[in-house]
Amino acid sequence: MSDAQAANSPTTRGSGSLFIHIFLFVMTLFSTWFVGAGGLSAAQLGVLAFLDSEAARLFAEAAKNGLLYMGSIMSILLCHEMGHYIMARRNRVQASLPYFIPMPFLLFGTFGAVIVMKGRIRSRDALMEVGAAGPLAGMAVALPVLIIGLSLSPVTPIPEDALIEGQSIIYMLLKRIVVGPIPDGMDVMLHPMAWAGWIGLLVTMLNLLPIGQLDGGHVFYALFGKAHEKVSRLFLVGLFGLGLAVMAYSTATAMQQGLSGEAFWGHVLTGMNWVVLGLMLTIVFGRKKGRGLSHPPTDNDTLSPGRRALGIACLILFVLCFMPVPIRTAV
Repeated sequence: MSDAQAANSPTTRGSGSLFIHIFLFVMTLFSTWFVGAGGLSAAQLGVLAFLDSEAARLFAEAAKNGLLYMGSIMSILLCHEMGHYIMARRNRVQASLPYFIPMPFLLFGTFGAVIVMKGRIRSRDALMEVGAAGPLAGMAVALPVLIIGLSLSPVTPIPEDALIEGQSIIYMLLKRIVVGPIPDGMDVMLHPMAWAGWIGLLVTMLNLLPIGQLDGGHVFYALFGKAHEKVSRLFLVGLFGLGLAVMAYSTATAMQQGLSGEAFWGHVLTGMNWVVLGLMLTIVFGRKKGRGLSHPPTDNDTLSPGRRALGIACLILFVLCFMPVPIRTAV
């Protein structure tokens, strides 16, 4: 899932019809509720609820989990995008309301959201404010949601073939503080709010990649100017390298453990998420009519100390949220 801010090229269109924004928002509310409730299994329970009291009880529980997840993840995404929107308007940059992207059959229930900006941002200070506002606003919601969710999450034995969420510095630290030491062979069974909070960390990490015109690309250009394009290319190549390295390590581990069939391929393909992301970004930023991995220049190359501190905070936040393996299958 990518919640990247849309490129602010001179050819970008405006906000469009308000109806489209409302429709996509409502559909994303439904798709995140659907996934949070359990997807097709929740739909089946909903049908049986009219005939069976136990099915009705289970559906009510699933529906509540769906609402908790929906409210949590949508709050994180909305604050992220509105951070961009408010700062863009504050700096007199024409920006659309967020376009949410519903994905009811995706693991997260959504592919994030984007805003569309028209015209380039002319000063480094404004660029930093617009680029940094989204990740910082989103994290301001994701962290308390994650902490509350972890406090509601039981520690259980790890089920066979379970999906294990990625471990970042900030996530491991919060688990240690909120949950305490976790015995070997056990892990936190994430409450819907904890799952949404973890996704908030993942979204922040992905958006802060210093590539092209992602949020991290805006921040890096505001900080370092022309060095942006070279670093952008290095990070894009690094995504493919990281994916291949994770796949090689996972293959060796699977062979050592004697895994076969679906279990084997589930481990081998662990690093494919980075390769797929690299391909997506190559396509998005490799368009002939676009600027590629370069960034539109600013007229004013000065950056105030306060905005520089914002940029450094974003770089630190990227490191704290970075997950080498976002999702893997339990051994």
